[in-house]
Amino acid sequence: MSGARSLLALRRNGAGTLDWTDVVTYAWLALGVVLMFGPVLWLALSSFKTPAALLEFPPALLPMTTQTAMVQGYEQPLELYDVRLPDGATKRMAQARRVGLLATMVDPADPKQVVRAPLDARTPVHRVDFAVSNYVEPLRVFDFARYFGNSLFVTLVATALTLLINSMAAFALAIYDFRGKGAALALTIGALMFPITILLAPVFLVVSTLGLNNSLWAVILPGAATPTGVFLLRQYMLTLPKDLIDVARMDKASEWRIYARIVLPLTLPALAVLAIFSIMWRWNEFLWPLAVLTKSDSYTLQIGLNAFQGELQTQWHYLLAMTVVSAAPVIAVFVFLQKFIATGVANTGMK
Repeated sequence: MSGARSLLALRRNGAGTLDWTDVVTYAWLALGVVLMFGPVLWLALSSFKTPAALLEFPPALLPMTTQTAMVQGYEQPLELYDVRLPDGATKRMAQARRVGLLATMVDPADPKQVVRAPLDARTPVHRVDFAVSNYVEPLRVFDFARYFGNSLFVTLVATALTLLINSMAAFALAIYDFRGKGAALALTIGALMFPITILLAPVFLVVSTLGLNNSLWAVILPGAATPTGVFLLRQYMLTLPKDLIDVARMDKASEWRIYARIVLPLTLPALAVLAIFSIMWRWNEFLWPLAVLTKSDSYTLQIGLNAFQGELQTQWHYLLAMTVVSAAPVIAVFVFLQKFIATGVANTGMK
C-alpha cells in the first residue's frame, strides 16, 4: 500500500490534483474490473433468485421476490401489489386471481373491497430474499455431493499423475543428450496442434477396448501426460545449473536420486504453475467425461449440471447455483496460488 501511495504522490502535479492521464488510467482499469468481475457477481447473485425472479424484466441485480400476505377468506398467501386506482390514487392490495389482462385485487385489511385492475396499472411489492434452497435441493435430490466427490477424485489423482509423468519426460528432454531427442521434442510440441475433437474417436476406442468405460480412470488416464506440461517443465529445467547435476553424479548419486532430490525441488515454481493449470483443466473438463461416462454414479460435476437441462424446460435456478459451486474451488485455488503463476511463467525459459 505504501508503494502505491508513493506512486500516486509522484503522479500528482504541483496543484495537488490528479493528472488527466491518471484519470484515464483509473477509468480504464475500473472498466476492466467491471467487465471481468461483473458477470461473476451477476452469476453469484442470480444463483439465489427464484424461477419467477429470473424471468422478470427488466432484471434486478439483487434476488427479489414479491411480498405476500394472508387475507381473510383465502387459504394461501396472496401476492401484494401497489395498484393505481381510477381516481389516480395508489393503494397496496393483494391479487386474488388473474384472468387475461385483468387481475382481481382485494384489500388485505378489508377483503370485501374488490377492484379489477389491468396488469399495467399495478406494480409488484418486492423484497430482497435469498433462495438458499437453490443450493440445498440439488445436493439432496440430484446427488450432487457424489458428483462433487467424483470431480475431486479425478482432479487430485490426474494432477498428481500429470506432475509425475510430465516432470519425468521433461527431465529426460532437458538433462540427457540422446539420439532422436530433437524428434521427440518436435513431436511433443507438434502434439499441441491437434484439437481434442480429432483425438476423441481413437482414444475412445482404446478406452473401450480396455474396458474402462463408466470408470473414473477413463477420465484420468488419457490426459495424464500433456505436451503443454512437458514443454513448460523442460524450459524451466534448462535454466538449472548443470554443475549441480555433475557434482551429484561425481558423488555416485543415481539418476532417480538426482531427479527426486535435486531437480524436482528446484523446479517447484514451474510444478506449481502446472498443478494450477491441471486443476483447472480437470475440474472444468466436459467433453471427454461426457463421451466415456454414461452412468450417473460416475458423473463428474460438470456432467451432472446437464441434469437441470430438459427437452422442454431448464431449471435455471438450480443450474446457476451449482455453477457457482463448481466454480468456487477453482477460483479459490487461483486466488491463493496466483503468485506462483506469475513467478513460474516469468522464470520459465527466461531465468
